[in-house]
Amino acid sequence: MTPFELAEPRSLKEAIALLDAEDDSVRPIAGGTALMLMMKAGVFRPTRLVALRRVAGGNAIELAADGSLHLGAQVTLGALERTKGLREAFPVIAQTLRTLSNVRVRNVATIGGNLAHADPHMDLPPVLAALGAQVTIAGPNGERKVAVENLFAGYYQTVLARNELIAKVTMPPHGGKRAAYMKVTTRSADDWPALGVAAVIDAQGRAVRNIDLFLSAATEKPTRLKAAEAVLRGAEADETTLKRAGEAAAGEVETMADARGSASYKKELVRVFVARAVRKALGLGDAQGRAA
Repeated sequence: MTPFELAEPRSLKEAIALLDAEDDSVRPIAGGTALMLMMKAGVFRPTRLVALRRVAGGNAIELAADGSLHLGAQVTLGALERTKGLREAFPVIAQTLRTLSNVRVRNVATIGGNLAHADPHMDLPPVLAALGAQVTIAGPNGERKVAVENLFAGYYQTVLARNELIAKVTMPPHGGKRAAYMKVTTRSADDWPALGVAAVIDAQGRAVRNIDLFLSAATEKPTRLKAAEAVLRGAEADETTLKRAGEAAAGEVETMADARGSASYKKELVRVFVARAVRKALGLGDAQGRAA
C-alpha cells in the first residue's frame, strides 16, 4: 500500500471538515472491512483516511419505549446483534445478522459503513429498506434525513456527497407487522447472496393489508418490487396470488449476472423466492432454501 495520512477526529463536525468534496482519494473509514481489501488489492489508493471510530456518540444504541430503534453510525453489527430486546422488537434484523458474513467481520463492520459502501450484495440494506429505516446524513451545511430506500443511487453508489457522512440510522416501531428475509447462496449460508428478498407485511391471517417488498443481490441496488406489491396488497396470499406476485417481480426487474449466477438464473430465483419470502413472513411454511 502507498503511504497516506490517517486522521482521527473526535467529533462529527471535525470529521466532516477533514473530508474533501472534490478529492476522491480522501475517504472516511469505519470498520474498514471492505476498504482495507480494496487498498490491499490496489483498487483504491488514499491520500487521507478519516477514521470515525473515535467520533463521540457514534456507538450509541437506543431501543426506545415506543419500539423505535436508534443507532449511531459506528455501531458494529456485532453490537447490534447483541442488543438486549432486539430479537423481540426486530426479529428479522436479529435473524438476518446470524448469517451476515461471520462473527469476526460483524464485530468490526459498522451499520453506517455497511450502508455507505453500497455493495448490492449486502444483506441488511433490503431489510432496513423494507422496515422503513431512515438515515441522518451530516455535511458542511447541516443534516438531512433520507429513507434507506432512497439512499442508493446505483452500483456501489449512494446519494452521499464526498464530504457527507451517515450519522445515525433509525428504524420506526415494527408493531404487529410480520417480516422475513430470504437469502439464496451458492455456497455456505454466510456467503454473499445470489439473491436476497426482504418482506415486511401488515396482514390479518393470509389477507395482506400492506406490504413492503425489496430485492437485492440480483439487481444493481436494493430495489422495491412495486408490481409484486400491487398484486399482493389487499389480496389473499394463496398460491395463485403468490405465483402472480413472483411473475410480476421477475417482469419488473433487470437482473445482473455475476460470479454467483447468470441474469436468467437470477430471474428464475426472483420468481420462486418472492413467494417463499411472503410465505415465510406470514408463517405459511414452504420457506425452502437458505434463509436468514
